[in-house]
Amino acid sequence: MVTLTPAMTAKLEIGRSYSSQTRVEEWMTAEKAGNRGADVLSTPQLVQLIEEAAMHCTAPVLGDDRMTVGTHIDLEHRKPVPVGFIIRTEVEIVQVDGPRITFAVQVFDEQEIVAEGTHERYVIERAKFLSILEDKMS
Repeated sequence: MVTLTPAMTAKLEIGRSYSSQTRVEEWMTAEKAGNRGADVLSTPQLVQLIEEAAMHCTAPVLGDDRMTVGTHIDLEHRKPVPVGFIIRTEVEIVQVDGPRITFAVQVFDEQEIVAEGTHERYVIERAKFLSILEDKMS
C-alpha cells in the first residue's frame, strides 16, 4: 500500500469528479462479445468506460510514481444502449480511506440513465506494482 501525502489527500477529496463521452461503436456490443442478437453496449465495455473515467479523475493528482488499480465494482446495468448513441460516464469520489478511493458512478445515454453503482480503486506505488508483476511472471 501507499501512504498519501497531505497534498495528495487534499486533492483527492470527496466531490472530485470526472465526466467523459463516448459514442457506442459496433466493436463495443454484447453481440461482439458472443451474446447473439444483443447489438447494444456490452456490460464489460461499460465497466471499462467506468474504470477509465475513475483513472482520469485521479491521475492529475497522483503523479507518475503512483497509479490506481480497480478492486471492486457494484453496477446495475439497467437499460440497453444502441450502436451510434453517445453515452456520458460520470464518476465522483464519495470516500477516501487511506489508499482506498470509492466512486459513485452514473452512466447516461442521450435519453436516460442506463447504469449506476459504485467503483473502488486503490492508490499504489507504480514501481511496487511492477515488481509484484515481475515476480509473478518469473
